[in-house]
Amino acid sequence: MSKILNSNNIENDELNLNNEDIDYKDLTYRLKEIKLTIALLKKTMFK
Repeated sequence: MSKILNSNNIENDELNLNNEDIDYKDLTYRLKEIKLTIALLKKTMFK
């Protein structure tokens, strides 16, 4: 019984790590988009 619980915990931990990795990549992508938007706004403001 404990072996089954341990294997389930490992699978859940791996799933959580994958979700965190996806969240991190999504956040990084969004921050890059924000950075580009700010750069474009700066260009239009100072023309």
